[in-house]
Amino acid sequence: MPPGKVLQPVLKMKVDELFLRWLSESSTQALLRDCLQRIKVPGRSPGALLAPAAPACKPGVLDGLGVPSLAPASTALPLGAASSPRSGPHARGTRRSTGTRAVQAKKEQPLPPAASQNIPAFYFPRGRPTDTLHVDAVISKIEHTFAQFPHERATMDDMGRVAKACGCPLYWKGPLFCSAGGERTGSVSVHKFVAMWRKILHNCHDDAAKFLHLLMNPGCNYLVQEDFVPFLQVIQRIFYTVNRSWSGRITCAELRRSTFLQNVALLEEEADINQLTEYFSYEHFYVIYCKFWELDTDHDLLIDSQDLARHNDHAVSTKMIERIFSGAVTRGRKVQKEGKISYADFVWFLLSEEDKRTPTSIEYWFRCMDLDGDGALSMFELEYFYEEQCRRLDSMAIEALPFEDCLCQMLDLVKPQNDGKITLRDLKRCKLANVFFDTFFNIEKYLDHEQKEQVSLLRDSESEGPELSDWEKYAAEEYDILVAEEAAAEPWEDGYEAELSPVEQKLSSLRSPLAQRPFFEAPSALGAVDLYEYACEDDDLPPS
Repeated sequence: MPPGKVLQPVLKMKVDELFLRWLSESSTQALLRDCLQRIKVPGRSPGALLAPAAPACKPGVLDGLGVPSLAPASTALPLGAASSPRSGPHARGTRRSTGTRAVQAKKEQPLPPAASQNIPAFYFPRGRPTDTLHVDAVISKIEHTFAQFPHERATMDDMGRVAKACGCPLYWKGPLFCSAGGERTGSVSVHKFVAMWRKILHNCHDDAAKFLHLLMNPGCNYLVQEDFVPFLQVIQRIFYTVNRSWSGRITCAELRRSTFLQNVALLEEEADINQLTEYFSYEHFYVIYCKFWELDTDHDLLIDSQDLARHNDHAVSTKMIERIFSGAVTRGRKVQKEGKISYADFVWFLLSEEDKRTPTSIEYWFRCMDLDGDGALSMFELEYFYEEQCRRLDSMAIEALPFEDCLCQMLDLVKPQNDGKITLRDLKRCKLANVFFDTFFNIEKYLDHEQKEQVSLLRDSESEGPELSDWEKYAAEEYDILVAEEAAAEPWEDGYEAELSPVEQKLSSLRSPLAQRPFFEAPSALGAVDLYEYACEDDDLPPS
């Protein structure tokens, strides 16, 4: 390695691991002890130092300390003593070298195992194992449930009772049915289901691991978007909240840290699905879809940069729109090639735009503002986005704050740990990240923040209790407006229904039964509508 070059963090960890492995070898430890003896008594040979004199210690003392004994006391002679009728320097030198070889041979014997090797296991990636009696009790309960069905075979309608027998939430019945092969035959036999569930119980020991095993493809240890069925907007809400690594793959650890499984369990208890606002609210879906439909003027389920710029009356700056279409927050090369984003990408944009306080939205806009991808926002990058804000304020006859003054305000707001740059950690610690982002690329919200005092903004961000998030407030207001507009248009109907697009027909059929139908079922007719094309190709690029 060239002098002065610093190892990368991953490489340094590997080097440290190899060094510790070398240091734990018995031969290495023997060599180190030999060197320490040389340092303590300079001018002596290793053999003389390691061979103690007869009266120095009693046999077995070192054995009690876990260190192998070096040589019998009777074989070690003081330096300069004659050991045979022959005397002379050659005889003494020969006797000393022989003792050294004997001591080194003894030292190369393997050391007894360290006590740390007996530490019990404490890391369980698939949950802490349960006893066999619990597994047998669950299997017995499942067999008793299947005995109530004709020919001991369960259809999709029967899987709710089977899910309860398994100890799973009601809305796991779809994954259970498909994982046992029910989607191919229309029903599941007791023997096939018990074999499948017994295998899961032996390998997966908590809800996150079981759920992952039910939905994932064979040979994988993560979930991708195609593993969820069948509602695209819900899928994007799931990945937006759960997939914190931005990899497009939900791991068991991410699923365990999220509240997704708890929300699935609440579906059978909550009569109004709109109360579960984190993933399954129909009102939220209706708002997102209507916003997308307003921008998608040609209704090809794709929008370009000009369409997206019209969101909220051109509130988002042009430079930020360009960054969104540059691939900074989209997966794959399709956006860069065709210059259009899909409905799935729009879901991420709208959730991030209307609520800039969540961890995912902060990461979303940080990726967009980090032009060089070095993991920090420099003063140049901040000025790059603020220039357009100044021009737009001038066109509105509003005097813009000089960049130097604005920068001082933002640094006081964020309080970065390092001078001259703002990191993602700084923005996540800051409770007013929404004010920071709106200052540089959203003119309407920037003016709203300017009309409020910073103290009132901080008080709003620190309020405790079940406060609605910015997204929930936005969705509730927009939904009321959409419902009012739809109600106002009803008296003008003259007996002839307006022709709906294919997507609107699917949505109108879903509006009433959406709250009653299970989320995890076999795909409904909506699955035939290609709302989002997500192809895992070799040339796909992760978000930069």
